[in-house]
Amino acid sequence: MTKQKTLLLITILAVSAAGLYVYWRHQIEYPDTSDAYVTAHVVHIQPQVNGRITHVLVKDHQHVDPGQLLLQIDDRPYQIAVQRAQAELALAQQQKLAAIASAQAAKAGISQRQAQLDNAQRNYEHDIHLLVSKSVSQDQADSAGDKLHETEAALKLGRADYRRALRGQDEADASINVAESALAQARLNLSYTTIMAPASGMLGKIPVRPGDVVHPGQQLFPLVEDRTFWVNANYKETDLKRIQPGQSARINVDMYPDKVFHGIVESLSPASGAAFSLLPPENATGNWVKVTQRFPVRIRVTNSDSHLPLRIGSSCSVEIDTLGSSASGKTTDQTLLSRK
Repeated sequence: MTKQKTLLLITILAVSAAGLYVYWRHQIEYPDTSDAYVTAHVVHIQPQVNGRITHVLVKDHQHVDPGQLLLQIDDRPYQIAVQRAQAELALAQQQKLAAIASAQAAKAGISQRQAQLDNAQRNYEHDIHLLVSKSVSQDQADSAGDKLHETEAALKLGRADYRRALRGQDEADASINVAESALAQARLNLSYTTIMAPASGMLGKIPVRPGDVVHPGQQLFPLVEDRTFWVNANYKETDLKRIQPGQSARINVDMYPDKVFHGIVESLSPASGAAFSLLPPENATGNWVKVTQRFPVRIRVTNSDSHLPLRIGSSCSVEIDTLGSSASGKTTDQTLLSRK
């Protein structure tokens, strides 16, 4: 009977030891944590122009699609601004046409005055030749010289008018560029009076109503995107040496206990959560106590279910398969194969 009890005791100890070993190996190969929370990208809907809200077309916690109209700001002042900018652009274009016509007229005047100068030059040379033979008087030769000087001055004045007309044309081009920019800005501001959903997702609480006046940069309400969810799992620093990007993970969300979500490790934080806190702990004291730190591990959810929507802040448990291939491991294998 004593031998049977001894054998039973040994068996129990062996089974317990085996169980403890299996549990220990499982914890080593599949580190888990319950300090994990679901998160996603959050877009804060903000107006880009001032104005009074005329229509709010969505409700609290409503699902929206990309491009769906959320709210409308009174666009009448911005329509007036567009019309004013259009009128200023038309005026600048008319000024350019006038500058072009002035330049063409000045250019034609230069050709005419050049012809007059050539004619005066010939007459002066002819009178000077006749003055040698006393065929014309000195007064007539002087008069031809004065006419030559007069046409030269007129030609210089015409060229100055042409240069001034060209400068006016350049100024008109600059005015057109300014007017076009003002019109583009006015049209852009007009488009900002219509606020649409930048992505698909769920809206938060909507506190604004028709009649409220909003300002640029004012946070109106959040939009939680539903395309990408991930889990921030806070692992002990003693587990990090076995965790690598690319490893698979099982995610159990407390909200859906019967559903198993799957994920991929994307990255490990370069610092502990305490290091990023508003008041990091000060350990340079005589009361220092060593505490195992936790580091956030980002795990992307790969099998989101529209029928079981994930929500930011949901508690969950995560278990990472450290035996599976990681992205870095695959890269290393491919590098070795390429070298061979």
